[in-house]
Amino acid sequence: MELHGWGRYPRQDAQVVEPVSRQQCVRAVPNAGPLIARGRGRSYGDSALGPQVLSTRHLDQFHDFDPLTGLLSCAAGTSLDDILKTFVPRGWFLPVLPGTRFITVGGAIASDVHGKNHHRDGTFSAYVSSIQILLGNGECVVASPTDKAELFHATCGGMGLTGVIVSAVLRLKAITASDILETRMKAPSLDAVLEAFDANAASAYSVAWMDCMARGASLGRSILVMGEPCVEGPLVARRAKAFGVPADMPSGLLNRAVARVFNATYYRRARSGAPTTRKPFESFFAPLDAIAGWSSLYGRPGFLQYQFVLPKEAGVTGLRDILKRIGQSEQGAFLAVLKLFGDANDNPLSFPMKGYSLAVDFKAEAGVFELLDVLDGIVAAHGGRLYLAKDARMSEATFKAGYPRWQEFEEVRARWHAHGKFMSTQSRRLGLA
Repeated sequence: MELHGWGRYPRQDAQVVEPVSRQQCVRAVPNAGPLIARGRGRSYGDSALGPQVLSTRHLDQFHDFDPLTGLLSCAAGTSLDDILKTFVPRGWFLPVLPGTRFITVGGAIASDVHGKNHHRDGTFSAYVSSIQILLGNGECVVASPTDKAELFHATCGGMGLTGVIVSAVLRLKAITASDILETRMKAPSLDAVLEAFDANAASAYSVAWMDCMARGASLGRSILVMGEPCVEGPLVARRAKAFGVPADMPSGLLNRAVARVFNATYYRRARSGAPTTRKPFESFFAPLDAIAGWSSLYGRPGFLQYQFVLPKEAGVTGLRDILKRIGQSEQGAFLAVLKLFGDANDNPLSFPMKGYSLAVDFKAEAGVFELLDVLDGIVAAHGGRLYLAKDARMSEATFKAGYPRWQEFEEVRARWHAHGKFMSTQSRRLGLA
């Protein structure tokens, strides 16, 4: 069957195995050729694509929950949405929530996802107590930060290349209300938004929408959004029906002219110094979840989300160079999101480092690949790297420069029977065994 990631580029024919139990999953791996696990297909590029795919979507059970500690044991195919719908009404929340709640626990661990609070709370893996992993030799083992630690750290952010994540134990956090107090602030330039991030570093959550089409004195103009958890109020996980998008929209609807007008209008209509508002956690953390299948807006060719991180000391000059290149290009840049990251962790392929991360959407069309090659060079020159969960086209050289611990990662994979067994279209492109 034909598969693709959330970006709808690239597409690949694959043989898909869908075990409905842990036992079937264990039996499927030893006799299979090279394969890659796949949850709900929400990674953007080709990290969950390959000739053989093992789907975990039916492995979606809760196993155990301790209301005294907040420890939740669940199967890898369990979605973050299912966790929130079940446990928010009981007063528990995920410590790290990315830009969509419709990903699986296994995918969140394999990508070591981050949220709007990385500057304070780190990545998803910081709240994973243990992982059950199916190895290439058919053995199931449990790894944690203190037991089989090298396997644990390589699996967190390892894009499914160490083995199949079968289940995990997560630490939820206690809450007394589910809503978020949101404050918005207009920043007229790149310097202004970076200064605003620093001035508001104590905020529990922060993210900025950025106009990547602006030039001159307005280069990098943004709207900074900050949030604080409400202390009092209802504990509600809403089940609002999402607005749907037709499967394949005409690709010409989103172009450079539309991007420029949309960005300018969105920035102009934002009110500076707007009062703090109370928002449901769903719309604060994942506003695009309200549009089912929003990736179809780019048409059948799909799109590329280009997300990079730059060290903080290089952030101003690096971001300015990249924004100028985007503004001078013929490509329309949509949905640009800027975040402030905190310290890196000890996972060899985890994406975040202390600095600034920018994610920009581009239609998969002629010219964009040349532009992104140029941006790769700027990112590398400033000591940054690209996010594997969003990547669909970076080169082996770019990957190995951005992730200098890749050889250590490969040594761990070799010791734990992963070489030749767990591969994706992405891993082949990046030169991993």
